[in-house]
Amino acid sequence: MKVSCVILNYNDSETAVKQARRICGYEALDYVVIVDNHSTDNSWEKLRQLREECPGIILLKTRENGGYGAGNNAGIRYSYEELKADYVLIANPDTVFTNTCVKNLKEVLTRHKDVAAVAPRMIDPVFGKQLNGWKLAGFWGSLIKTGPVSRRTLGRLLASYLDYSEKYFTGKKAVYTDAVHGSLLMVDAEKMLKCGGYDEKVFLYNEEDILAWKFKRAGYGTVLLLCQTYRHEHSASISKSVKSAISRQKLRQESALYYYKNYLKIGLAKAFFAKMFFSVILMEIYLDDTINTQWGRFCARKRKK
Repeated sequence: MKVSCVILNYNDSETAVKQARRICGYEALDYVVIVDNHSTDNSWEKLRQLREECPGIILLKTRENGGYGAGNNAGIRYSYEELKADYVLIANPDTVFTNTCVKNLKEVLTRHKDVAAVAPRMIDPVFGKQLNGWKLAGFWGSLIKTGPVSRRTLGRLLASYLDYSEKYFTGKKAVYTDAVHGSLLMVDAEKMLKCGGYDEKVFLYNEEDILAWKFKRAGYGTVLLLCQTYRHEHSASISKSVKSAISRQKLRQESALYYYKNYLKIGLAKAFFAKMFFSVILMEIYLDDTINTQWGRFCARKRKK
């Protein structure tokens, strides 16, 4: 059973090259494929130089930047159709994982034919403890988890409905979950493509919930491997290409609304409510950003005095 690792690059060849150098010698990986998502900097030249150092690395270049899903789909299709890979490890350039981790992920897919995707537990030194596997909580549950205030109030009150309990994970090596983080994820290539891969109409955000919805509907399972971990360093942050917090939030909300309309099949009334709810969130972010900016300027003036 062959494993291909797909690394997606957009205007951050330094991080992609660092990742490729780190993993190109892993015996658990048969192929390493870097997909340049139509970068606008000198990424392609840098990646071609890397191939001289690591001749086994395969380089692909998309004709346009169609977003996260489209770029990864290109790598997955190439891995399955041209390289005949059975499994594809989708690895963000800013993730750090071991050869043993890759082997264990492969073992899960090999032993459990009902499973389409498996991910290790994420360690996040930037944002701290986070959920590694979560439920698809439907329209209302998703809205509650989206809002900064609602997440801290209603989210805690309805925690047993919205997410798995700590007990669900305690003392186990692996568990089934609806969704897992997409920063490091191994998929069964055939099952992934049968489900349509990533939805390419979504440029960024909500890919994980949409993919989980597709797998669940097709009757495939998703596994969180608790006995293996990886580190997500966020060195290739989305903020490099989408600098404004407001712009990132707008993208996130567009993707969420697309998910609600096209997968959860919400009607006009719910769509209107979601838009109003999102407007409030944007206002919260704007106010928070304004307060932090003003406070930073005030502190800077105090230091000068």
